[in-house]
Amino acid sequence: MTASSTGSPGSPRSQAERLPNWLRPSIGTASQISTVQQIIKKHQIHTICEEGRCPNRAECYAQQTATFLLMGPVCTRSCGFCQVDKGHAPQPLDPQEPQKVADAVRLLNLKYVVLTSVARDDLPDQGVGWFVATMEAIREVNPETQIEVLTPDFYGETARIATLVAAKPVCYNHNLETVRRLQGPVRRGAKYERSLLVLQTVKALDPAIATKSGLMLGLGETEAEILETLADLRAVGCDRLTLGQYLRPSLQHLPVEKYWTPAEFDRLGAIARQIGFRQVRSGPLVRSSYHAGAQD
Repeated sequence: MTASSTGSPGSPRSQAERLPNWLRPSIGTASQISTVQQIIKKHQIHTICEEGRCPNRAECYAQQTATFLLMGPVCTRSCGFCQVDKGHAPQPLDPQEPQKVADAVRLLNLKYVVLTSVARDDLPDQGVGWFVATMEAIREVNPETQIEVLTPDFYGETARIATLVAAKPVCYNHNLETVRRLQGPVRRGAKYERSLLVLQTVKALDPAIATKSGLMLGLGETEAEILETLADLRAVGCDRLTLGQYLRPSLQHLPVEKYWTPAEFDRLGAIARQIGFRQVRSGPLVRSSYHAGAQD
């Protein structure tokens, strides 16, 4: 096959299409993967690794790490790229979830944790308080654990963002996901400028907190549009960046328009560093929390 595919967002593609050889994820041992999966299952919690079918989950499980998905596995939004279940009737919050996550962090002896969530537009605070409660529970049992948050946009409301900033995550991550032109079909319910505002607000409230965002490539964006987006992120003080290849979860999701090569990812990563991003993860299998705790 070629490095790119044809079609427009929503057009059908063959499930039998083969991926380029550089998109084969690494494999961890069965025992290492099983250890993490058993802890997750025992505590009845969720990870974006499983719900989102992350291509790096074998590697991360082998390292006994996971990104925890808060507030259940059902999202109130319906983005065109995401594998997480969608619906307008998500489950009630599990009052024990913050403690369950904290216990899992202790059992896995994690030094760096990423907390993310589905969008919960049905909740009065859209889940901000749940992030804070989980952070407090983790710090109670593992006070040295560093915590990164990867949040929805909370509709850009300053008070909600301020509540989470006051809880002092080491990094506040909010993904743009794609370039300005493709926001509509890709991020239903979200807005490009609003997401930039989230990151800008975090920096205004506490400049010491690192901010981070990520893009999926392969949805039809051009290199010029990618570079424009990187400039927009730097303009609001974004410190960290992830660039990864979009992989279509099913025929019901948006098609892949192009498979960007490892060399192209390397070049874009180098440009991102040149324009001032302090930490850059750029590669076909990179995802939002890939090697998030590494210091560089």
